[in-house]
Amino acid sequence: MGQYVGLDVSQKLTALCVIDESGQRIWQGTCRSSPSAIAQTLQERVGEAVRVGMETGPLAVWLYHGLHELGVPIVCIHARHVHAALSVQLNKTDGNDAHGIAQLVRSGWYRPVEVKSLESHELRLLLSARAKLVGMRTALYSQIRGVLKTFGVVLRPGRRGTFERLVLDATPQRAAVAEVVGVLLETWREISDKIRLMDRAVHRAAKANKICTRFMSVPGVGPNTALAFYTCVDDPRRFARVTDVGAYLGLTPKKYQSGDVDRNTSISKCGDRLTRYLLVEAAGVLLRRTRMDSALKRWGLRLVPRVGFRKAIVAMARKLSTLLLSIWRDESVFRPAG
Repeated sequence: MGQYVGLDVSQKLTALCVIDESGQRIWQGTCRSSPSAIAQTLQERVGEAVRVGMETGPLAVWLYHGLHELGVPIVCIHARHVHAALSVQLNKTDGNDAHGIAQLVRSGWYRPVEVKSLESHELRLLLSARAKLVGMRTALYSQIRGVLKTFGVVLRPGRRGTFERLVLDATPQRAAVAEVVGVLLETWREISDKIRLMDRAVHRAAKANKICTRFMSVPGVGPNTALAFYTCVDDPRRFARVTDVGAYLGLTPKKYQSGDVDRNTSISKCGDRLTRYLLVEAAGVLLRRTRMDSALKRWGLRLVPRVGFRKAIVAMARKLSTLLLSIWRDESVFRPAG
């Protein structure tokens, strides 16, 4: 008789619950939160596991790949779906959550999450670290301008070296103000240097990847966008149709239907935020800055008078996502003629 297992993972201990095909609880306990400990416990307590389920979380990627290598039939379920299914429980405990997850995988009333490869997570680390540094630099930029405004100094817009010269020339000759602004500016300068190092690392990683090189043949798509799309999709065979990737990235409108009301609202914005942002940025570059004439650009420009520039950029970003996925699947490059 087949058995189903639910795992409720925490940092130190993992609660396990084993049920049979009729949903009856067979065994429940805990073990250390590591692939080897979980696999050993399953080997000792479970006869033949049909499916082992766990929810997404900080340790999900490590545990999933570790258990998969050890031959455990593991599936990962989105934490929001698990929460919705288990919200009717009166008492929330680790054991009850593990039992609920076991019932989910037994019933099949779930959609498994595609866990990306460790290679994609390693490459993704470059992009996430760079994005974090850019956010810190932007915050320091605003902080410096705000400090100087307190003393009547309003800086005109400037970037990189221009901003640094403006700050040095306009800082009031007050010891306390000069000291604080100097520390903030030095930190801003160091973070800018680190961002340049991360940019070079991202560029090297994108150039070394043949798929990302083909992505960058599309006008407006640079190393950041190419690497973000590659690591976000991870496996192009995940999608039955290339147009499905737009919904996966949150670039398609949400639908609201109730009775006589049937309307499309704004885009869903689900999925990876960084990849969606970079695709929208690439779409803006393609429509506004790229001089190369192409069927893709002409398609986007024809949309502008009809739907407006903002909606045209979102539509172009969605078009870019399907184009990049097609290039990946066909092992081709961008052709300006279409």
